[in-house]
Amino acid sequence: MTTEATFVRACGLSELEPDTPKRVELDGTPVSIVRTEGEVFAINDICSHANVSLSEGEVEDCAIECWLHGSSFDLRTGEPSGLPATRPVPVYPVKIQGDDVLVSVTQES
Repeated sequence: MTTEATFVRACGLSELEPDTPKRVELDGTPVSIVRTEGEVFAINDICSHANVSLSEGEVEDCAIECWLHGSSFDLRTGEPSGLPATRPVPVYPVKIQGDDVLVSVTQES
């Protein structure tokens, strides 16, 4: 059984500074919204290694770095690029409609 994606407004596109994560909560799920390299990405805001907010980290080369231990996660796939994190974090589909950034936390990519 597949779950149909339900998109909800996360924020306005105009609210996103390039390479600066914005933390939002969607249906009880903490999500980091990132505008980088001309695209907008949505990734679960909790590091898979330690229970800390990824939105407090730096964005570089389409990855977000956990500020606590330095693991980076690919914004497209959620895969970690190095230790200490070994598990990916969920990433979510994004749609842009006008100035609205819509994200589906019901369907992970």
